[in-house]
Amino acid sequence: MSQDRPYSHMLEMLQEAGLRPTRQRLALGRLLFEGEDCHLTAEQLHGLAQQNGISVSLATVYNTLHQFTAAGLLREVVVAPGRSYFDTNTREHHHFFNEGTGELADIDGQAIVLKDLPAAPDGMRVARVDVVVRLEPSAAE
Repeated sequence: MSQDRPYSHMLEMLQEAGLRPTRQRLALGRLLFEGEDCHLTAEQLHGLAQQNGISVSLATVYNTLHQFTAAGLLREVVVAPGRSYFDTNTREHHHFFNEGTGELADIDGQAIVLKDLPAAPDGMRVARVDVVVRLEPSAAE
């Protein structure tokens, strides 16, 4: 990436996804996509933005995450009603969810085999299957 254009990768990524490259999308996109794959809530991303001197409202963070998801740049992982993580890894995979810590971790897509998936209702097709394996501490023995 050129030092003259630090946002060039994000600019290209947003344009390819059909999203207008606003200042907020560029800044949040850099936090999400420059580095290793991650799982973040909107609140976590908002806090990270503030730590990095990015002035953006929580509502804008939510809107941007949903726009990135609709454009195929992120996957939303719902772990409970009203509690979602946004995953930068859009490849086929599943998740472990630690109910005690709130940590989400990837499971390779081939590690879980689904058998006898029911037929989709008329006029519908299965878009994808997400498995969330919930973890809790084992009882002390």
